[in-house]
Amino acid sequence: MYNELYEAWRRELENIELEILPSDFYPKIADYLRKLKEEGRMLDRRTVKAQLLKNEMRNVKHMVRQLIQARYGKLVNKIAKDEKISSSLLTIEEKKIYGSIPLLAETHQNFAKSILRGYTPEVPVEQKHHRAVVRFLKNVPAIIGADMKTYGPFKVEDVASLPVENSKILVRQRLADRVEV
Repeated sequence: MYNELYEAWRRELENIELEILPSDFYPKIADYLRKLKEEGRMLDRRTVKAQLLKNEMRNVKHMVRQLIQARYGKLVNKIAKDEKISSSLLTIEEKKIYGSIPLLAETHQNFAKSILRGYTPEVPVEQKHHRAVVRFLKNVPAIIGADMKTYGPFKVEDVASLPVENSKILVRQRLADRVEV
């Protein structure tokens, strides 16, 4: 998995255009990191193998952060230029994340047009429950969100977008950490 990540990371940083990732890329990376973490727990920290594993984990996390940031930057640039983004270039998770951005861009353009025409802008308020992204620190059974939808169950290291009310409770109870997007 390390080599697959390295190649994806290298391609993404070397090229201006968005690169194709396998649709299951992020779950595979998360599973890989989870296995590295588990393996590290079982080793004596003073051994060479433990040190190598620690370095591998640090490198993997570094590449994943840069890969995600590079892809985010490319997507934002395409959206800002009003360019079409082929869904074949996005992973399943990215399709869910970026699916609402075109609506945001259209709403913003209409807002600007209204002002420029001399009208008081009307901004539709549709989202009743704001959302927050959290990373789970412990296993959590399924929960009912503030929006009355069911979420979970969640395992350690799972990442989810939840209503803010629920995410605050989970963070307060030290079951999850908030992730800044």
